[in-house]
Amino acid sequence: MRTEDKLLMEERPTDLARRDLARPRMTRTRFWLLGTTLAVYAATVIGVLTTSWLVKLDWQIMLFRPYKQWPEFHMLLDYFVVMGQRGPTAVAVAAWLGWCCYQQRTLRPGLVLGTSLLLLNITVGAVKIGFGRLGPHYATSVGSNEMWDVGDIFPSGHTANAVVTWGVLAYLATTPLARRIASLIAAGFAFGVGMTTVYLGTHWLSDVVLGWAAGVLVLLALPWLEPAMARAEMLLLGLYRRVRYGRAPVPVPSARPVPGPSLATPRTARDDESPVLEPVSVVGRPGGTGRVPEARPHHTGRQHTVRSERTPVTPVGSRRPPHADRVPRTTTPFGPSAGRGRTPATGG
Repeated sequence: MRTEDKLLMEERPTDLARRDLARPRMTRTRFWLLGTTLAVYAATVIGVLTTSWLVKLDWQIMLFRPYKQWPEFHMLLDYFVVMGQRGPTAVAVAAWLGWCCYQQRTLRPGLVLGTSLLLLNITVGAVKIGFGRLGPHYATSVGSNEMWDVGDIFPSGHTANAVVTWGVLAYLATTPLARRIASLIAAGFAFGVGMTTVYLGTHWLSDVVLGWAAGVLVLLALPWLEPAMARAEMLLLGLYRRVRYGRAPVPVPSARPVPGPSLATPRTARDDESPVLEPVSVVGRPGGTGRVPEARPHHTGRQHTVRSERTPVTPVGSRRPPHADRVPRTTTPFGPSAGRGRTPATGG
């Protein structure tokens, strides 16, 4: 296991449990910021629904057509507005936060970005579809709020995405100085993207104001989601540990022969060594010498006797096969050796 994997598997559970138990504190500054943002959000929605002075301001800017007043900035702002598109900005920020995850041995930066984008898509997308407001280029009646139609521009998705995507970097900053610098950069991108959409005529000014408020509300809601993100990180780490280290390693057969029992196949002798014979004791008469039998490891030793000590076997009956035409010998045989030391056979 690599050193990085050990740190990832062993070091994080304590920090995760500590972060899971920690609850966000509602400071005075955060309380006033949350209250002010909610008030702006509600006032913008009410102002558009009631066709108040905010809608009249939208129409004045639209009829002024800023992109025709300053055409020299058109090409530059066409490229700058990409800083608010969800695809390019999410990929760029995700690459940086992925490197931070690797360096810090934690999944928290990636989880914070994913959670914020998911919350942004749910909240902003639902409001867009619910109101159905048409954009300036598709407006049908001068002075109307263009609500309850098939549009999807209220609030501005570019503006809200710029606030959330770049604001996450400030939220994840580790030092107060870095947090202040990142907050200023995020605010600059969010303000510039919002005003660029007004210049290009793709959004009403009220769309941009509601987009700013929607993005700030998503960032303010992240501390309450920290315990859920901590539990998600523990779950992902446990799944990673189970997939990579859960199964027992399969034993690999060794190239060397494994020593077996006594009845295993004997090892063959090499060319440079002579075979070794096992000594076998000789059991015989005292003082006698006999041939040493070969060793048989699976047979027990038995006693060997010489020929002179064996008990003679007396055959029963005649060794000759019986013949019907042969007559038993009843007379003394003829010849010069007849009668020498032999007793004539007598019948019956």
